[in-house]
Amino acid sequence: MRILRLLGISLLVVAAASAAVGQAGASQHSGEVLEATLDNGLRVLILEDRRSPIVSVQVWYRVGSRNERPGATGLAHFLEHMMFKGTPTHGKGEFARLVERNGGQDNAFTAQDMTSYFVNIAADKLDLVLGLEADRMRHLLLAPKEVDSERQVVMEERRTRTEDDPDGLLSEELNAVAFKAHPYRWPIIGWMEDINRINPVELRAFYDRYYLPNNAILAVVGDVKAPEVLARIREIFGRIPRGPAPPAVTAVEPPQVGERRVTVRKAGARLPIVSIAYHVPNHASPDAPALELLSTILSEGRASRLYRKLVYEQRLALGAGGDYSYASVDPNLFWLYATPLPGQPVEALERALLDEIERLQSEPVPDEELARAKNQIEASFVWRQDSVHSRASGLVRFELLGSWRLLDRFVPLIRSVTAADIQRVARAYFPSDRKTVGVLLPAEPPAPAGK
Repeated sequence: MRILRLLGISLLVVAAASAAVGQAGASQHSGEVLEATLDNGLRVLILEDRRSPIVSVQVWYRVGSRNERPGATGLAHFLEHMMFKGTPTHGKGEFARLVERNGGQDNAFTAQDMTSYFVNIAADKLDLVLGLEADRMRHLLLAPKEVDSERQVVMEERRTRTEDDPDGLLSEELNAVAFKAHPYRWPIIGWMEDINRINPVELRAFYDRYYLPNNAILAVVGDVKAPEVLARIREIFGRIPRGPAPPAVTAVEPPQVGERRVTVRKAGARLPIVSIAYHVPNHASPDAPALELLSTILSEGRASRLYRKLVYEQRLALGAGGDYSYASVDPNLFWLYATPLPGQPVEALERALLDEIERLQSEPVPDEELARAKNQIEASFVWRQDSVHSRASGLVRFELLGSWRLLDRFVPLIRSVTAADIQRVARAYFPSDRKTVGVLLPAEPPAPAGK
C-alpha cells in the first residue's frame, strides 16, 4: 500500500547483499566486497558473484524529495525522467535502446532520500553501461522541448497513481498532516501545481547541485573480476570533476503534541480506507530492530495479527497491513491501514486497528509468534541474496545508512529483540494522543452541469 514500499525504500525490499565484514580501503575483503572512494568523491562498491554471467550496475544519488523545497516539489522525480532524454553523445532514448539491444534491462526510481538508476545485463557488456552512466552523470541535455514533453508524462503519472488512486491520495494527505516541518511531508512525485511550473533552469540547477560523483554511490555486482572493474571505473568516472558538497537537510520534525486527523472524500472510490500513523525513529535508534519486528508481527503476510484478526476472525476488513520505514535517512512514520468489508463502519475498523496496538502494549508477544516473525525477516533477508540486483541494492542501501558493513549487524540485531522490547517500544511510540488518522470515504460524483 505505501508508496515507499512500492518504490523499494523498505529495508526488506532492498536488503539483500553479502553480510561480509572487511577492512577499510580499496582492498579485497573477506566477503569479496571491494570498496573504494575515488579522488572525485565517487563511492564504489564491487562484489563478485559468479553464479550466472550477468552483472547489475547501479548508481544511486543522495537526493530525493527530502532535498526539495516548498514551491519546487517533484524536481528529483522529474529529473529522473529526464535522465533518459539524452546527452550530446547519446541522443534521446539511446540509453534504453542500447541496453535493450544488448539484452539488458534498465530502470530507475525516486524516493524520499535517494534516486536510483540500475541496469542488469550480460557481464561482458559492463563497459558499455559504465560509459553510459558516466556520460549522463554530467552531460544531460535538458532541452526545453523535452522538458515540456515529459511534463505531460509526469502529470499523467501523478493523476494515475495519486489523484485517481484512493490509496495513493489518502497516503499523500495523511503524510502532509503528520509532518509539519520536515520535507517528508510532501509527495515524492510533487504537487501538481509545481510539476506544471517546473522549468529547465530549475532542473539544470538541481542537476548541477546533486548529480555529482561526490554525491553518488556506484555498485557493481555479478560475474566480474573486482580489481579489473575498479580500474575501469577509475578510468571512466575518475575524470569527472568533484563538485561542491550539496546543502545539508537540517529540518527536524518537532514532537507531535496531539492527535491529528484528515478526512478525504473521493468520487469513484468503491470502499473507505482507514490509515493510522505514528512518528517513530529510524535505523539509528536502538529501538529500530524492535519496531521492525513489531511491524512484521502486525502486518507482514496473512498470518500477521492485523490480517488474521480483522480479515479472518472479525470479518471487518477486506485487507489490512502496515509499514515501517526502518531505512529512511531521517525519522519517519509507522503505518497501519485497512479497507472495510462493504457495510462495515470505518469507526469499527479504526477501533479494531487501535485494539491491536493496545494489545501489544498490554500483553507480551508469545515466544512462538516472536520466533516466527524473526524467521520471516531473516528468510527474506537471505533469499534476496540469490539476485545480483538485490545484492547490489542492499550494498548501496546500507552504505547510505552509514556503511555496507551494517549488513552484518542486521540479523543479529533482529535476533536479539525480546518480547519485553516489543512491549516497551509499543508503549513508547504509540500513545493514543500522538497518532495521525486518515480516513478516505467514497463520494458521489459531481452532478453534470445543467444546460
